[in-house]
Amino acid sequence: MTTPQIAAGMIFIVTLIVILSERMHRTTAAGIGAALMIITGTELEFYSQEEALRSIDFNTLGLLLGMMIMVRLLEETGYFQYIAILAGKWSGGKPWLLLVILGATTSLASMVLDNVTTVILIAPVTLLIADILGLNPAPFLMAEALLSNISGVATLVGDPPNVIIASAAGFSFNDFLTHLAPIVLVAWMAALVALRWLFRKELAVVPRNVQALFKLDEREALKNRANARKLLIILGLVIVLFFFHSQLYLLPATVAMGGAALALLWVRTNVEETLSHLEWGVLLFFAGLFVMVGGLETSGLLALLATGVTDLAQNNLWLASLVILWLAAIVSAGMDNIPFTIAAVPIIQRLAAVGVPASPLWWALALGAGFGGNGTPLGATANVVVISLSERTSLPISMRDWLKVGIPVMLATSIVATILFIILFEWMKTPS
Repeated sequence: MTTPQIAAGMIFIVTLIVILSERMHRTTAAGIGAALMIITGTELEFYSQEEALRSIDFNTLGLLLGMMIMVRLLEETGYFQYIAILAGKWSGGKPWLLLVILGATTSLASMVLDNVTTVILIAPVTLLIADILGLNPAPFLMAEALLSNISGVATLVGDPPNVIIASAAGFSFNDFLTHLAPIVLVAWMAALVALRWLFRKELAVVPRNVQALFKLDEREALKNRANARKLLIILGLVIVLFFFHSQLYLLPATVAMGGAALALLWVRTNVEETLSHLEWGVLLFFAGLFVMVGGLETSGLLALLATGVTDLAQNNLWLASLVILWLAAIVSAGMDNIPFTIAAVPIIQRLAAVGVPASPLWWALALGAGFGGNGTPLGATANVVVISLSERTSLPISMRDWLKVGIPVMLATSIVATILFIILFEWMKTPS
C-alpha cells in the first residue's frame, strides 16, 4: 500500500470510530474527516479541492432535500397524527391488530417518505394509544421502526442507501419496485410473524378502557385540511413522475425539488420557518462522507479493494452477491448503513467497469444495508428515535430488549432475501 492509501484509509476508519462512539455529533465528525481528507490529499498530491467538490453526489442530496421539504409541510397539517388515530380506532383496541395496523401504516408511509420522520410523527400517538389501553408501548414502537426500515428498501426514496445506489447505478423508481418490492413484501411478512412470536406475552394482555380510544377525535389532529389535500395531490404527482422520470429524462432530484417548489408555492407557508425545521445536519453528513470516500477512491485504495473481489465476482457472481448482502447486513447492524453504502458504491462501480454484471451486486447491497439496520439500535436512525421516545414511559426499551427482537428479525429477513434473491434474479446472470 502507498502512503496516500494508508493516510486516506486511516482518516476514514478513525472518522467512523468517532461516529460510532457517539462522543461527537456525526455531522461534526464527518465534516472534520472531510476537511482532513482534503488537506491530506492536497499535501500528498492525491486529492484536490476540485475533486472533493466533484465527489459530492448532488443528485442524492437534492432528492433528500426535496422530500424533506414536502414531508415537513405535510407534518405541519397534522395529517400523520390523523392517520395514526384512525389506525388505533380500526384496531378496536386489540393489541395484535393494533401492532399490524400501526406497523403497516408506518411501512406504507416509509415507502415514499423518510422513515425517520414518519416514526417521529406516529410514535407519540402510539404512546398515547398504548397508555389509554394500558399496554406496554415497546412492541408497537419497535414494530413501527423495524417494519418501516424493511419496507423502505422497496422503493428508490424509501431508504437513504437506495437513494445513493440509484444515483450511482442509474436505477429508476420502477427498477426498485420490480426488483426489490417482491422480496421486501415476503420479508415484511416474515418479520411480522417473528414479531408475533417474540411479543406473544405482551400482545396477550387484555386492554382496558377501550371506549376512551374511540373518544379521540382525529379531526382535531388535522389542523389544516385544505393544505393536507394540496400536499397529498403534489406528493401523488411526484410519485407518478418517479415512475416515468427515466422516460422524461429527469433526475429523481429534479422531480423531488420540483415537487417541493410547487408545494411551497401552493400552500403559501412561512418558508423560513419550514426550512428551519429541516434536517440540514443529515445533508451535511452525507456531503462529508461523499468527500471522504472520494479521497479513498483517488488514493487508489478502493481500486485495491475492488481488485481483491474481482476474481470472485467474475468466477461466481452469485456467491459475490451473497457475500455483499450478508457483509452489508452484518456491518449495517453495528453502524449506520449510510457510510458503508457510500464506501461500497465505488467498489461496485469499478467491478462494472471491468465487465462484471453489476446489477445483482447493487441489489444485494440495497437488501443487506436495509435489512441489516434492524439488528441493533445503532443500525438505523429510526431505531434510536423509538428508543429515545420510549424513555418517556415507565417501560423504556433497553439495548438488551432491542437485541432480543432486532437480531431475530434481521436474520429472518436476510435469510428470506437470500433465498428469494437466488430464485427471482436468475435472469441477471446475463450481462445487462
